[in-house]
Amino acid sequence: MDLNFNKNEDHNKLLVSELKNRLAKVKLGGGQKRIDKQHEQGKLTARERIAYLLDEKKPSIEIGAFAGDGMYEEHGGAPGGGVVVKIGYVKGKQCIVVANDATVKAGAWFPITAKKNLRAQEISIENRLPIIYLVDSAGVYLPMQDEIFPDKEHFGRIFRNNAVMSSMGITQIAAVMGSCVAGGAYLPIMSDEALIVDKTGSIFLAGSYLVKAAIGESIDNEELGGATTHCEVSGVTDYKAKDDKDALDKIKNIVSKIGDYNKAGFNREKAVKPKEKQEDIYGIIPKSRAEQYDMREIIKRLVDDSGFEEYKEGYGQTILTGYARIDGWAVGIVANQRTLVKTTKAKTKPSEMQFGGVIYSDSADKATRFIANCNQKKIPLVFLQDVTGFMVGSKSEHGGIIKDGAKMVNAVSNSVVPKFTIIIGNSYGAGNYAMCGKAYDPRLIVAWPSAELAVMSGNSAAKVLLQIETASLKKQGKEITEEDETELYNKIKERYDRQISPYFAASRIWTDAVIDPLDTRKWISMGIEAANHAPIEKAFNLGVIQV
Repeated sequence: MDLNFNKNEDHNKLLVSELKNRLAKVKLGGGQKRIDKQHEQGKLTARERIAYLLDEKKPSIEIGAFAGDGMYEEHGGAPGGGVVVKIGYVKGKQCIVVANDATVKAGAWFPITAKKNLRAQEISIENRLPIIYLVDSAGVYLPMQDEIFPDKEHFGRIFRNNAVMSSMGITQIAAVMGSCVAGGAYLPIMSDEALIVDKTGSIFLAGSYLVKAAIGESIDNEELGGATTHCEVSGVTDYKAKDDKDALDKIKNIVSKIGDYNKAGFNREKAVKPKEKQEDIYGIIPKSRAEQYDMREIIKRLVDDSGFEEYKEGYGQTILTGYARIDGWAVGIVANQRTLVKTTKAKTKPSEMQFGGVIYSDSADKATRFIANCNQKKIPLVFLQDVTGFMVGSKSEHGGIIKDGAKMVNAVSNSVVPKFTIIIGNSYGAGNYAMCGKAYDPRLIVAWPSAELAVMSGNSAAKVLLQIETASLKKQGKEITEEDETELYNKIKERYDRQISPYFAASRIWTDAVIDPLDTRKWISMGIEAANHAPIEKAFNLGVIQV
């Protein structure tokens, strides 16, 4: 191992350590005092409920752990967006579980809470996965009601999705394990089956204080909307549980009886671990995002037996395409190559160098053809992003880079096989789009701690913004010294660097998670298993493209 490898390894292991520390903080939710209060009330926390419900010896992945990170500070913050979402197994069946975290503002809904819940439902819909709601929420966070209540992708969309999912035959089970008030009361009752925990669970459109104020009726919350009322009088709920564990046991029993699903039929063989040492990834990914490295070395450490059958190896070399297996599943890999490569356009032309991480016309053309092949063969696609964008300049423009880039974007957009995106390093500009960014409906999209998401790099953006800022100040008659420029540049770059962090993206659910690179195989494998629940019903069609 060389010195550079060791420096990279130290840097990336520190990033993973930071990731684990951040996750540990998120898992505390609203803090230990509020966790203790939950226990005093005889209730488990959201994470304890999920842990009890999911099969202990089976893997699980968490969606949106960093949702709300650094947001709503003026309101006291919303760790995890006040809700925990995991994909795991209940009695051997893959499910998605959504649990309100009552330690965060009593489980109240912030704007990001709605976005995270909608993402959970989107995953359920795309993959036909059963979904389980563990409800314990005070409803909409009123100081921000204007940002969560009326729009298409706001709170009401969740109930609309409940209805649509039911019509699609997607199993929905809800357990009311605490408060369930106002509009939020519709979520469990629009599910297929609803449970309620005695004495701690309650459902009503308006609580006792509001009822007294509105119509003058005096009644306590338990009589108004407790477990006995809704299981024996109103018939709103289907099962009464004596405590949290009893409710979760009942859910397990219900799920255990769900019939098998129609499979998409993705190819899978017995899983084999990579031959190459996976931990070497830490030493391969460079500390500086400007440095080069060979993406093939990363692929060898992600795929079964380190086997990668490359497609068009000598053509369009700034994108690697090829077939492999991950945890037994057949996959097609589209990856940005980050080394300088030699290419010869024709026998009469000398070899020239292409920059790594840049998409050229030939690499876009190759990727388009490969994506079409995977769709024809019903092979899921895995995108490994480390892209600075498309090549610019007169040579590329005259060569039709926009046309070739558009073909690749077209293929990604119209792909009918499931897509999974791993952001390893840079994810800049239109390169993010062509390599299946969030806007292109990957089934799951995650980032490594080394990732950066932005229109352009921090240095480039800061220089552009600095030019605009100094020009504006000079127009106002202000004299700008070299020291002023340096100070302004550093201020702009600091702000921009904060925005390109993978945690900034994860907090806004532009990605589903920031993960340890060594968890990548698990995420892709569980993602394909989820996608296998949903048979492909649409033929691949590129539509109209410029040839």
